[in-house]
Amino acid sequence: MVLARSAYAASTTRGSPKSASPRRLAGWAGEFVEPDALVIDDTGFPKDGKDSPGVARMYCGALGKTGNCQIGVSVHAVTDWASAAINWRLFLPESWDDAKATEGEAAAEIRRRRARCAIPEQVRHREKWRLALDMLDEAVTGWGLPDRPVVADAGYGDATEFRLGLTERGLTYVLAVSPTATAHPADAVSVTPARKGNGRPPGPRYLDPPQDLKSLAMAAGRSAGRYLIWRHGSKKSPGNPTASMRSRFLALRVRPANRNIPRSSDGSLPECWLLAEWPPGEPEPTDYWLSTLPADTKLRDLVRLAKIRWRIEHGYRELKDGLGLDHFEGRSWLGWHRHVTLAAVAQAICTQLRRTPKAPAQA
Repeated sequence: MVLARSAYAASTTRGSPKSASPRRLAGWAGEFVEPDALVIDDTGFPKDGKDSPGVARMYCGALGKTGNCQIGVSVHAVTDWASAAINWRLFLPESWDDAKATEGEAAAEIRRRRARCAIPEQVRHREKWRLALDMLDEAVTGWGLPDRPVVADAGYGDATEFRLGLTERGLTYVLAVSPTATAHPADAVSVTPARKGNGRPPGPRYLDPPQDLKSLAMAAGRSAGRYLIWRHGSKKSPGNPTASMRSRFLALRVRPANRNIPRSSDGSLPECWLLAEWPPGEPEPTDYWLSTLPADTKLRDLVRLAKIRWRIEHGYRELKDGLGLDHFEGRSWLGWHRHVTLAAVAQAICTQLRRTPKAPAQA
């Protein structure tokens, strides 16, 4: 348990608890999990009072509604057989950042609350996707974890800045997105309109407006999809004796459109995958992902990574129900990070024990 005890030797850097334990945990868990992806997610911790660091009225998945809670953002090393939480950040809403207050009295009250929780001065409100990028920088660049495709839900995938941040770091991704996100078909070509008058010459651009992802998938049609089994579950039935999870998926090459996305010199937008799930009996696709995996990636591999997030739900359930992740009742910002790190260590130990072959019984 040396690894667990070392969690208490923590200091702070760039607003995060920097200790030997998260770094060693990430390296150790990465060795035996051998992750196929790094999954970003967040989870809620319902709270009754207002003194716990970061507590505010926010949407809480544990409650299924908006309520008084803390939100923790986490990075998980994930494969088909296991997941291990390797890094955490406590999300601080704007109500915990005195620099965001518009009135002096409100700012003073926030500073008092921050002082009670010993929140470092440099720790400020940062969007969840920014916290995720901070943790990926720490894990991949700082700790030397091998880079793997990043997977996350639409709360992160819909943030263009998050997708661009991953690309700038050389990380590929498979991110869920909303069907209202827009893109051009991959074969769309940017052109330079003829100059009219004496004004500034027009630059290259796409003549047709972008379409939302739903429209692109509907235009391709359900016949463009293929049925795939992405894993076998536990709910067997006479009609499905292997509990196979099967659906129709279609993959299209598209060029996501957003004014913040850098264009090449010819005005073209970068190309990526659009993956859509179109279950049998549904009139339209139900789920969408954008991915920067290589153009020759097989559909089966795209689907497997898009669906690998189920492991995180299982991991959160184990961390909370069996390992006390949500039992912390302290009022310290650093104490919260120490607690969740110790819970993550316990989860990694359990995972390794399940993976270790049992010794044969003695005769």
